[in-house]
Amino acid sequence: MENNSLFENENKSAFDTFELQFTQQAQGFVRETAKWATFLSIMGFIFIGFMVLGALSMFAMGSTMSSMGGASPFGAMGMLGGAALGVMFLLFALLYFFPVLYLYKFASNAKEALNSNSTERLTVAFENLKSHYKFVGILTVIGVAFYLLVFIFSIVAGVAAAA
Repeated sequence: MENNSLFENENKSAFDTFELQFTQQAQGFVRETAKWATFLSIMGFIFIGFMVLGALSMFAMGSTMSSMGGASPFGAMGMLGGAALGVMFLLFALLYFFPVLYLYKFASNAKEALNSNSTERLTVAFENLKSHYKFVGILTVIGVAFYLLVFIFSIVAGVAAAA
């Protein structure tokens, strides 16, 4: 058994025994990052509020157009268009809520960690920052895939229309 522990110690690299130092300069960078993250997350929550208000106004606009009946300049599509836009605004607000929430949690936990000198809080802060970037990254991949599909569909539709 003793030979195993000696063998393991011989195979350890310098990185296995490396201890990370959290300098005052790094703490200052995290503190400033947390301030900007707080600002951006609050602006994100305000933007989400505007999106929800926009969705509600789209629903109201759709119901107003439907009450006009045939007199609506948009016809029967008026109500459907308002409702569809309202649902889309609500979906985008819901989708936007999670990365903004993760960013806010990062900022508040980072500030608390620096104020209380808490490694656990700093770990939670960086976990939320990881979740924020993971969520945004997945949304980016989905967006790029969507645009790629639209591009391919446009080419196929153009070729079909030309034929």
